[in-house]
Amino acid sequence: MKLKYDIPKEWKYVKLKNLVTQAIKNGYSPNCPEESNGSWILSLGNLTENGFDPSQAKPAPKEDNKVKDFLLEPGDFLISRSNTLDKVGRTMLFRGEIENCSYPDLLMRFRVDETRVLNTFFEIYLRSSIVRKYIQSCASGTSNTMVKINKTVVEKIPVVLPPYPEQRAIADLLSTWDKAIEKTERLIQTKGKRLNALYQSYFRADSSTTKSWEPVKVGKFVTPRNEKAVPSEDQPLYSLTIENGVTEKTERYNREFLVKDTGNKTYKVVHPGDIVFNPANLRWGAIARSTVDHRVVLSPIYEVLQIKDNAIDPDFLTHALTCPRQIAIYATKTEGTLIERMAVKLDAFLLLKIRVPSSISEQKEIAKTLSNAQQEIDLLKQLTDKYKNQKRGLMQKMLTGEWHVKPEIVNQYMEA
Repeated sequence: MKLKYDIPKEWKYVKLKNLVTQAIKNGYSPNCPEESNGSWILSLGNLTENGFDPSQAKPAPKEDNKVKDFLLEPGDFLISRSNTLDKVGRTMLFRGEIENCSYPDLLMRFRVDETRVLNTFFEIYLRSSIVRKYIQSCASGTSNTMVKINKTVVEKIPVVLPPYPEQRAIADLLSTWDKAIEKTERLIQTKGKRLNALYQSYFRADSSTTKSWEPVKVGKFVTPRNEKAVPSEDQPLYSLTIENGVTEKTERYNREFLVKDTGNKTYKVVHPGDIVFNPANLRWGAIARSTVDHRVVLSPIYEVLQIKDNAIDPDFLTHALTCPRQIAIYATKTEGTLIERMAVKLDAFLLLKIRVPSSISEQKEIAKTLSNAQQEIDLLKQLTDKYKNQKRGLMQKMLTGEWHVKPEIVNQYMEA
């Protein structure tokens, strides 16, 4: 692969195979015990978009001597050789986070010459859009859900190398964004625990806060909306996502979805403030209240519910139907003979009971508390996304040499 841009004259262009000091090698996947015993093996789940997640490691068998041949050491690079297209080729630098840890067959390992390339810089480079695009262009497979790369693809990864001091400067600069992202994500986790505690206090069956609340069937507060329409050809289609609720499919799939693309079918109509859920995925949390400020259309697979006027505070009902405890209840109400076809039917959903304070003012006050807690999390997530976008933009500029670290800063690394 040739680079489509010019690099600074003091930078070098090489292929990854010219940097490795230890051959690229697939791992080994043994039969793992259920109980931990001090030995571990990684999984694809350890390599996340944001870095290494130690919690996804599995116990490794101590009696299998072959595992020892694949034990990791600090300074090893790992890259996934099989996964979905957006995840294949994910890379991490192992820093010794887990002792007695090996790697599985779906990962490849290699080491690089640290006199030529700084490990922390190289990890950033391998996670950049430059390498991601290359790997995705080389990935192959018979299924869109699982593709593969091989040793040759990894060896041919195009690498641009700044002088060593500039590598150090770039790595340190980009780590500032990593620290900001990590700090914000920790704060999100803390705020999330607080929100879950609030949900527990309000919606747990044996909570002292709510023991006087009356259990009421959901059907008392909502009525099915069976409005259907054949929309205009240029009208966008919407869908329901667990992460973002009722969302235009164009945003979800990053390409345009119009009614004309699927023929003149009849779609369900959703009004602003309607509750929408997917019967097949309700047990995973596929339920939300539409925050779109106009009527939209979506697939007939969804159930649409109109909230009855003056029956309940809509915000309180939204929290009651989407809180973790209620999602767990949905999982116990699925019907069907095959796992992939199990669903919560509308009639069963309407018969479910939620505990509700009789006073609308109390409902509003509780909903306000929960909404404020959720809004804090949403704002922090937006801030995290902003940091990540800034980092991606900065990486693109700095790793291609379009932007340089100031010479006086680089000189500090030459003197260190």
